[in-house]
Amino acid sequence: MKIPSVITRRNYRLGASLLLALGLMSSCTDKGSTFTPVPPTPVVPVVNEEAHNYADYNNLVWSDEFDGSALDQTKWAYELGGGGWGNNELEAYTNSSDNVYLTGGNLVISARRQQSGTNAYTSGRLITKGKQSFQYGRIDVRAKVPKGKGVWPAIWMLGADIDQNNWPKCGEIDIMELRGSQPLQFLTTMHFGTSTADHRYKGTTQVMPADLSADFHLFSVVRSKDLLRFFIDGQQYYSFTGSDASPFPFNNPFFAVLNVAVGGDFDGNPDASTTFPQQMQVDYVKYFQYR
Repeated sequence: MKIPSVITRRNYRLGASLLLALGLMSSCTDKGSTFTPVPPTPVVPVVNEEAHNYADYNNLVWSDEFDGSALDQTKWAYELGGGGWGNNELEAYTNSSDNVYLTGGNLVISARRQQSGTNAYTSGRLITKGKQSFQYGRIDVRAKVPKGKGVWPAIWMLGADIDQNNWPKCGEIDIMELRGSQPLQFLTTMHFGTSTADHRYKGTTQVMPADLSADFHLFSVVRSKDLLRFFIDGQQYYSFTGSDASPFPFNNPFFAVLNVAVGGDFDGNPDASTTFPQQMQVDYVKYFQYR
């Protein structure tokens, strides 16, 4: 069919559209037709995503109190090797009973001046990766930390999706890390970013009234949606919110890490004043949710 002008073409299109609309209306009003709307998918909140008071988290979900004679490898895995770990560290992590063992109801991670390959020191690094991840709730770690120039104990977490989203995109939560040369204070830091070139971090330094290596302390993080709150011996000292990081990976599941590093960028290398072995003792690790 020849359409001779712009006006005629416009009228033709309008007419065709009108006929199509009338046809649809007719089909929708047939006596046999029915229309059932699809209900919206309900949004189910993730367990414990709302923030509650510290004491409300009293439902024990997972724990290790280290009461046995050997490390429970259904809960923990050894992370092994040296190579500096990206921080110019000097230790090699082993699964030797010289470096990781249980005694008196405590886990002991012992850093030693002991040659292992090209590494002048050995130590231990334990992870729950592939065995237990933690999302919303409260994590408690009761521990006594070591000290000494170049000694670097840490209680921390990494995003469980690290194999799919490399660090720092997966996120890192440093609940506690201590420069051994400064045993009156510890750091709490969140690491994030889209790539190593975009690595960003934010946190705080908590100063204590007494040497942290002198006694056990309870280090806790309470995670809820878009909010992390940090506690020492039950007292809050820092919070980190959804506005503090973009992207914000800290709503995802994370696994736990316990280790004692030696040397490197954080506190420098040991010197003549540093004695070995140096031990981090862990009384327990517990994960609570509210009911």
